[in-house]
Amino acid sequence: MKYTIAVAVLWLGLVPGSWAREGVEVGGNSAFSNLVSAEQVEKSAAQQYAQTLSQAASKNALASKDNAQVLRLRAIARRIIPNAMEWNPRANGWQWEVNLINADQINAFCMPGGKIAFYSGILNQLKLTEDEAAMVMGHEIAHALREHARERMGKNAATGIGASLLSQVLGLGELGQTVTNYGAQLLTLTFSRADESEADLVGMELAARAGYDPRAGVTLWKKMGAANQSAPPQWLSTHPSGSTRIAEIEANLPKVMPLYQRAKAGKSGG
Repeated sequence: MKYTIAVAVLWLGLVPGSWAREGVEVGGNSAFSNLVSAEQVEKSAAQQYAQTLSQAASKNALASKDNAQVLRLRAIARRIIPNAMEWNPRANGWQWEVNLINADQINAFCMPGGKIAFYSGILNQLKLTEDEAAMVMGHEIAHALREHARERMGKNAATGIGASLLSQVLGLGELGQTVTNYGAQLLTLTFSRADESEADLVGMELAARAGYDPRAGVTLWKKMGAANQSAPPQWLSTHPSGSTRIAEIEANLPKVMPLYQRAKAGKSGG
């Protein structure tokens, strides 16, 4: 019996993710995400992304591939993306895209499947440094890696099914109200405060591992706070800011600074 327990303890110690990993600490994925197919969400995201780019192009608002800001963003993505696989194995098969839409919105997103877009407003109005732009990109990529959109859709599906069952019992309607338009949902989904906090931390680690200074997360949110004083940017409508958020980032800096310093040393040594 003692041998069995010892072997079990040893085995548990060898299970990936069961030991104390280096970096930030976040919980597991929500079971709600299992209610929606990852493949379908990613397919719908790709379609919605293509439509968004097409609409921008029709207004001459889609930046060309040789645009300096596009080149800058894609260079940042090339450094961050290799660190994504640890957080979500599916990311290895994603067809990553990075584009820039010329619009005054202070906004950016990464749809499921690695479909990234920045609006010129967030780069120009906030005058983002390289490190700050990496923090924004890391944050948005983290939402995709942690499948927050899929989780939200799962919750919507569960709520819809529950409401339909209740309606059927009460004789108010027919059963079958489920999620049918993932693409439309991707444009209207809002994330919870827990989702945002997780994206802050995971995104900060992704950027740090890529050699971007995670302390830029603090300056980024100070800039966001200043922009919010005049008129709340669209990005802040679902991204709560403030001293609590900055404090959380600062509290986790000791966990990611060694990753950043190691990455910087590796680049300078190469």
